[in-house]
Amino acid sequence: MSKQKKQRFEGIVYSTSDEFSYVESDDSVDIDTLPKGKQKLKVGLDRKARKGKVVTLITGFIGTQGDLDDLAKVLKQKCGVGGSSKDGEILIQGEFKDKIIQYLQSEGYQVKGFGG
Repeated sequence: MSKQKKQRFEGIVYSTSDEFSYVESDDSVDIDTLPKGKQKLKVGLDRKARKGKVVTLITGFIGTQGDLDDLAKVLKQKCGVGGSSKDGEILIQGEFKDKIIQYLQSEGYQVKGFGG
């Protein structure tokens, strides 16, 4: 399989103006990760759009994607299951709400449970 090239000028098809210059937007905003004591995480169970399978959902993380991935990796190891992290959310496969809340509180995060 060949790699697909990312379109250099997204949304621009053609311009007839000689003075037009393409402006590349940089949508990646670097957000500093808040300290553990200031993070307000919410932990709950979710079944929506997962064919009835239960996942533990951790939301409210403010910081870089790398720090989110590191936290997700530690939580997956503590629970011994798989999961993912994206868009400020961590998904852990299975019902581990109590275990995750207990671990995050011991690490110094402000944690609140929601849902079942």
